[in-house]
Amino acid sequence: MWDERYSNEQFAYGKEPNDFLREEADRLPVGKTLCLAEGEGRNAVFLARMGHAVTAIDLSLVGLDKAGRLALEHQVSIERIHSDMADYRIAPESWDAIVSVFAHVPLPLRQRVHRDVVAGLRPGGIFLLEAYTPEQLNYRTGGPPVEEMMMTLESLEEELRGLEWLHAQELVRDVQEGEFHHGTGAVVQLIGRKL
Repeated sequence: MWDERYSNEQFAYGKEPNDFLREEADRLPVGKTLCLAEGEGRNAVFLARMGHAVTAIDLSLVGLDKAGRLALEHQVSIERIHSDMADYRIAPESWDAIVSVFAHVPLPLRQRVHRDVVAGLRPGGIFLLEAYTPEQLNYRTGGPPVEEMMMTLESLEEELRGLEWLHAQELVRDVQEGEFHHGTGAVVQLIGRKL
């Protein structure tokens, strides 16, 4: 599915970074940064331009190829890892920052990935996440069509024990990110710091 979505010349979610990431990027320590389910690289390239040493992981080779082209366009480099999140393990205490933007996976996998996120951050490291909440099913302007793959602050609080919340909210906002995130969206946003 993802190779097909990314096969067009245009970028499915645009070339600009996610709005929440752009607004809050200064909170991320500049260092080793991991971008989960990064797709065509818009967030990874943005962070690389800020001086981060970025690793982007994604299931789609087509998306990662486009991420490489976008990095060249901006004269930065990013490491790209082709892997399903189910097969990728985040090494403990290896990352200064981890970013998850609309990385929707089945619940059991998400719970495991989020445990690995907490373990994978160095002390003081930052996790930034934006995802759709179940209310998004009323808008149908992006995201998975099933509630199980969406997130709430309550579920994230349980899954991300060990992080201190610096920012945490559910809200409805205008999401204008390419063809597939276009319109009013119900999202959860959080920034957590590893204690």
